[in-house]
Amino acid sequence: MNAFRLSWLVFCALVLAGSFAELPVGYWWTWLPAGIGIALLVWMGRTARAQHAVRPPAVEVDAPVRGRWSAVNSPANKVPSHGTYAYGQAYAIDIVAEPEPEPTPEPESTPKSESEPGSDSTAPSSRPAFAWLWPIVRRNRDFPAFGEPLLAVADATVVHASDGQRDHLSRNSLPALVYLMLFESAVRELAGAHRITGNHVVLGLGNGTYAMYAHLRRGSLQVRTGDRVVAGQPLGHCGNSGNSTEPHVHFQLMDHPDLDIARGVPFRWRGVGVPLSGEPFVG
Repeated sequence: MNAFRLSWLVFCALVLAGSFAELPVGYWWTWLPAGIGIALLVWMGRTARAQHAVRPPAVEVDAPVRGRWSAVNSPANKVPSHGTYAYGQAYAIDIVAEPEPEPTPEPESTPKSESEPGSDSTAPSSRPAFAWLWPIVRRNRDFPAFGEPLLAVADATVVHASDGQRDHLSRNSLPALVYLMLFESAVRELAGAHRITGNHVVLGLGNGTYAMYAHLRRGSLQVRTGDRVVAGQPLGHCGNSGNSTEPHVHFQLMDHPDLDIARGVPFRWRGVGVPLSGEPFVG
């Protein structure tokens, strides 16, 4: 992965330098690093497919959230669930909060002007739908998943924990999604795995299995590297950092704490199983 990133960084540097000055190498030599990057990508893809030819047994753990949620990009639908084996994501899942619709309130006899101040709740009762054009972006607090607690799925040791990256605005409109896919994701890829996952926690579950939670809220971590945690213990809060379209939880099991070399491990959530994409569940 480091060689892949380096090849594309060299290519970008050569293209940028060639825009301002005459390079001492021929034009086609500029494309050599890009060719190396593409060759590495093909090789890594074939190697990953061979490594995942035999599906390992699923590891049963607790669900990382409580309440009503819905699955997105589920390994119950396809593997690799996110379209790539990179970063140990083969069996990863994304989940978004889907609160139960609130009942229609009864008409109040008291005039609105006489109601008590501060009685309206600011918590969103539903998840905003994807917008084809407007609004281009939304605030994170418009999404019910933002700020929800994330829980340890088993007794474990915190192997890595970081929460210094900002929570950006949503990318759940067509213009914002195009920007994410064509520009932002590529920049994050070159910057390294930590810019893809954003704020994240890696737990060592034992027996060579690790759990990773991605896109946590900035400054929300309640654990540090080296801490021992018990199942159900709060780790931090759901956020929108890293390569993310909206506040959600990215969860995966893997066989190594280093995302650049980790391979995915299947999971089952105790009492839930593996929900299909679009399937609501209660953690």
